[in-house]
Amino acid sequence: MSSFRIVAATSLLYVLLVGGFSTSYGQLTPTFYDETCPDVIDIVGGIVQDVLQNTDPRIGASLVRLHFHDCFVLGCDGSLLLDNATGIVTEKDAGPNVNSVRGFDVVDRIKTALEDACPATVSCADLLTIAAERSVFLSGGPSWPIPLGRRDGTIANQTGANFEIPAPFETLDQLKSKFLAKGLNTTDLVALSGAHTFGRGQCRNFIDRLYNFNNTGAPDPTLDPTYLQVLQELCPQGGNGSVLANLDPTTPDTFDSNYFSNLQDHKGLFQSDQELFSTPDADTIDIVNSFNSSQSDFFHNFVVSMIKMGNISPLTGTDGQIRLNCRQVNDDSFGSNNGVYVSSI
Repeated sequence: MSSFRIVAATSLLYVLLVGGFSTSYGQLTPTFYDETCPDVIDIVGGIVQDVLQNTDPRIGASLVRLHFHDCFVLGCDGSLLLDNATGIVTEKDAGPNVNSVRGFDVVDRIKTALEDACPATVSCADLLTIAAERSVFLSGGPSWPIPLGRRDGTIANQTGANFEIPAPFETLDQLKSKFLAKGLNTTDLVALSGAHTFGRGQCRNFIDRLYNFNNTGAPDPTLDPTYLQVLQELCPQGGNGSVLANLDPTTPDTFDSNYFSNLQDHKGLFQSDQELFSTPDADTIDIVNSFNSSQSDFFHNFVVSMIKMGNISPLTGTDGQIRLNCRQVNDDSFGSNNGVYVSSI
């Protein structure tokens, strides 16, 4: 048995012991590819590990973000991966994604490997789900049995991407509203925000906090003064908005619970991060404190929330298709229920 399957089996036992939840949602199940593509977890994980270790330490956080942004628009159907085409207006050019989401080349590499091993079998939506889980685990976080069996959508929704994906400058009430619309509660919001324990953020996404928060002409008062100075040096007014800052200034490439101690220290990079702890009398404060006190509590809740998010409106059975190229809808009926795709919403 491979090391990846040993970890997955151990994780299943862990989940059952610490409070339990079903790992099968509708037609999604961790055993979906056991007969048709038994090495799928190893194939995806091997490529993620290679890129993490040899070329791009950011890729783990980037792949988790792809999964998140995919699931929040049309459900977890791989729509984010579609390029512009006849009838397709790509979600990649939406405000939250353009010049921001990344890792598409790694997705292409994984898809090529999967097509070589198991032709027309593993969906791009499942590829993203597996890549997100492997990214978390390989960066020091938990592993879990991944419900699989999603199929790929044939449309994109750029308008939905513009309005439904949570933004880094939003208030706690706005964040809660967007999560609730996807069936995710306040604990899910805090747990999934904990993915900002690794990765980077661009200056343009928090520059207003440094100089003109809410048009006050002053910095965000919830920012630690020393941290504010560090960020102002990195991101001067009128500077390059694409300069990167670590989301977690302590362990930027490790998946751990330091994100929550950063919030307690008023060192959340985005407004949407610090809102979880600094919004007066917010019910999220106790959750932040709990996750900071117990990394295992954070890990457990993160797993629960990732599985819930991965179950947002999946296409299963004969719905959708198994894309042969994640960037485009199949050009005939191969792998599709009808071979026809419709205009973007």
